[in-house]
Order: sequence, then structure tokens, then C-alpha cells
Amino acid sequence: QLQLVESGGGLVQAGGSLRLSCAASGSIFRINNMGWYRQAPGKERELVATVIPGGDTNYADSAKGRFTISIDNAKRMVYLQMNSLQPEDTGVYYCTTRLRRTPWGSWGDYWGQGTQVTVSS
Repeated sequence: QLQLVESGGGLVQAGGSLRLSCAASGSIFRINNMGWYRQAPGKERELVATVIPGGDTNYADSAKGRFTISIDNAKRMVYLQMNSLQPEDTGVYYCTTRLRRTPWGSWGDYWGQGTQVTVSS
């Protein structure tokens, strides 16, 4: 059973920081990428940032300059350091990964259950 387990969410005041972590466990042959999405109340889920095992990153415009995504390939973990948080960053943050579980398998997308981030003004 493949699992993505997030941690690190919580309540923080505007201008504060949080660090999210996500660990992938189970049978994994190769990871294509890992990333974070978020969903605010009443809104659609949106990309925050993604990273590939080689370290190349991609950020939403709203995250550039404030958030940093990183990956630990050996531990199969992805992190999201969030600085200068604002109330509009409030939402459920979901970890995601695209990977292959076997050498002959197809690429699949997997999601964690989400962690709540609340930024108070």
C-alpha cells in the first residue's frame, strides 16, 4: 500500500512561517516528481510547487519568493518551507507524487490526505 503522509500544518499569524513535510512509503520503483497543492474554502485545488529528483523546481506565481520546495530522494520526502505567510495562503495543503511502483508499471498519481494551514491576520 502506497501512502503519502503530510505533517507540519497549523495556525500561524500573518508574516510567520511553517514547514510542511511529506513522506512517501510503500513499494516505489521510481519517482517522477513530488509536489504540493492547496485548496482554500470554496475554491478549486491549485498548484503550489513541484520538484523533480534532480532538484528542478516549479512554483505558482503566488509562491515565488516566499516558499521553497525541496526533496530528499533517499528518504522519499518532500518539504515546503513557507515564509511571509498571508491569510490568503490559508487552506488544506496536499502532497502529491507521480511515480512507478514497478519497472514495468505505468506512472500513477498519488495524493496525501492533506494538512490544514491557517494564517490569521
